[in-house]
Amino acid sequence: MPIILPGGGSNLQLFVNDLSIAGQFFDITQFRESIGRLMRMRNTARQFSYTLQCHRNIVNTSVTSKILMPQAVQMLPLNERQAIMQWLTRDGPFWDDSREHSDDDYFEYEGQIVTGNALGEAAYQSSCGIDCQLVSLIPSKWDFQEIQINWHISDQAIRRFTIINHFDEHKFKAILLEAPTSIQSWKQLEELSVSRCPRLTFSTDCFAPLQNQPFVDYAANRIQALLDTLDRFKGCFDDQGVRTPEGHQIQKDYFEGSKAWFSDSSDSEKADFRDELEFKHPTQPNKKIFCPWHGKIKTPQYRIHFSSPVNATEPLYVVYIGPKITKR
Repeated sequence: MPIILPGGGSNLQLFVNDLSIAGQFFDITQFRESIGRLMRMRNTARQFSYTLQCHRNIVNTSVTSKILMPQAVQMLPLNERQAIMQWLTRDGPFWDDSREHSDDDYFEYEGQIVTGNALGEAAYQSSCGIDCQLVSLIPSKWDFQEIQINWHISDQAIRRFTIINHFDEHKFKAILLEAPTSIQSWKQLEELSVSRCPRLTFSTDCFAPLQNQPFVDYAANRIQALLDTLDRFKGCFDDQGVRTPEGHQIQKDYFEGSKAWFSDSSDSEKADFRDELEFKHPTQPNKKIFCPWHGKIKTPQYRIHFSSPVNATEPLYVVYIGPKITKR
């Protein structure tokens, strides 16, 4: 189920499982039924303000053992042909245009490498706190609800992600009927963030840098996940002000290592961008606060700057959400 956020927003990304088109269709009639079902599920998603994202290369996959997608689509009625090709070649959206995982990341499903496919991207974005789900064509080997993806971080470390997989259009619609409408603007993101993160103290203009930027739903979802983690982290202290075991785990998972969600600016950045990393103090109008610590959004390159260190007694100020400041 989509993650429901207080205030009515949903943290949900939908991807076409490109591996569910692999030359398995017996004939064009069977393919037409399957792609028609996928198109109806795409339209259902749009009715609820979600987008069904696909890979740009999906248009070049094999439909039968001898027929590629473009050839197969040309055999369909004109209105179906136009709608399918417009989606797969022009409208998208195409998740690989803003792909988050890299070719160096090792994702696999039951021994099959899925790096570069929607399964790998869904697992990576799940690691970033985004609720990612798949839509598969059937008949295929993907006619089950949960897909477990393994991310091999190192020779010893593996992270496992269970991704919800949809293939029944009626059940898909029933799930979206229960889900809240997706976030559609930066203003809505601001309102939801403030309402659901009571442990954070937001400066009145911290969301202002986003207002002139094009709205990107992935970035909005990523910002939600980062702020939610900060809010949890701020609450992880006992009555004596000592960080709890949950707090230590958040510290380890999200503030340490090369793939940390949060990090300090480098010494050179602090020197070269000293003025830019000083912000108006949220509660003391005549004072500035230096906030080099930040949460990271990769695509687009956005940052969330906040006060540090995080402790039990002082407020955790969020002072800036917007394009990366320390660009050289």
